[in-house]
Amino acid sequence: MTAAQLPERKFFGTDGVRSVAGEFPLTAAWVMRLGAAAAEVLKARQYASPDPVHTGASHRVSVVIGKDTRQSGDMLEAALAAGLTSRGVHVVHLGVLPTPGVSFLTRALHADAGVVISASHNPYQDNGIKFFGPQGSKLSDELELGIEAALDGVDALSPVSGTELGSVSNHTDAERLYLSFLSSHAPDLSGLKIAMDCANGAAYRIGPKVFQAAGADLFAIHTTPDGRNINKDCGSTHLGHLKRIVREGGYDLGVAFDGDADRALFVDSRGNEVHGDHLLLLNARARHESGVVTTIMSNMALELKLRESGVSLKRTAVGDRYVHEALHQGGLHLGGEQSGHLLFLDVSPTGDGVLTALLSLAAMRQLDITLDALHDDLTMFPQTLLNVRVQDKVSAVSTPAVQAAVRAAEARLKGRGRVNLRPSGTENLVRVMVEGPDAAEIHEIASGIAALIR
Repeated sequence: MTAAQLPERKFFGTDGVRSVAGEFPLTAAWVMRLGAAAAEVLKARQYASPDPVHTGASHRVSVVIGKDTRQSGDMLEAALAAGLTSRGVHVVHLGVLPTPGVSFLTRALHADAGVVISASHNPYQDNGIKFFGPQGSKLSDELELGIEAALDGVDALSPVSGTELGSVSNHTDAERLYLSFLSSHAPDLSGLKIAMDCANGAAYRIGPKVFQAAGADLFAIHTTPDGRNINKDCGSTHLGHLKRIVREGGYDLGVAFDGDADRALFVDSRGNEVHGDHLLLLNARARHESGVVTTIMSNMALELKLRESGVSLKRTAVGDRYVHEALHQGGLHLGGEQSGHLLFLDVSPTGDGVLTALLSLAAMRQLDITLDALHDDLTMFPQTLLNVRVQDKVSAVSTPAVQAAVRAAEARLKGRGRVNLRPSGTENLVRVMVEGPDAAEIHEIASGIAALIR
């Protein structure tokens, strides 16, 4: 079933269920029902394998649950576990762990599903629930829709009782197992003076531990989560503090994670941001990739640099889910977004900020290149982005005169730039983006197309 054929979702977005914690749907009562519905779908799918914790309980469906450092995580975790166990599922609590760590433990513990409670780079008031399948990849569209459908009828199903009820355990070795996996991909970082911003999030212990074990001279900041300071003026979405520390402290580089540590951004020794486009170029060269997948937001300069190295580039809609799909379809391994959410599908089925940082540093060592040199090698093209308010955003984009203007602009740029028209997902706007080496030229082109749309 293609994405176009799927029914409309009620609760699941491209990255699980997201909302303000305590408000519908992320209330304790609704999340408990979500757990019960998920349990029924997992049992119906007969995913069950021997229980990884209680070896005598073969064919008992098991689900691992991890979370970031948000205040609301405990409430949502308890409610979800209650729903799952009420329908006979065994729940394994992993504690605070990065999203990719939950993905890894789902595979390592042979669980039938994994759940991470996190809202990634959002403020602490928000939270989310994201499911992984048994291989550590995001749950399929069909299964998410199955859970949504089961929500409507879960109360009518006969409850279980007695020995059929599920159980709960805490996996006290989860962090060590994940650290061991990360360390197996860490290069020798001896001699590197590194500053690290952990965003007061899920990587606040793991990030420093793995870098120090690899030999880095490390200074870590924002490692004291209090439930309300996750992502607050820190992490990969707020690089100002890290840039200042790197410049004033004479560090070789800085690295920043977001709240659930599925993305990583760097800062070079001069305080310049080194984002996902730079990291894709670096790793494509080091890994001798034939093709890379990114989104429509990646800079045209990346495409041209990859072309010089004989590497093709495929673009998708914004969202790592679409990058993941395109990688699978093309038999490719490397993809990602400017945000620093990179995928190395031959190493991990999901984005992993700490792993991205380690593999990128290994690539730097392999190619004998500094972050400063990488930043200077990929000079970003100017972009002009204009928002045009319209009554019908779909027809505005598809109008023949507008399409003809886009074709004319692309012919004028002759492969030196690109034009992208994108209807807003939330407003009656058309976003006109033009990119190219000449700022005056692309502004002129964007203004002309925007005027035509108006």
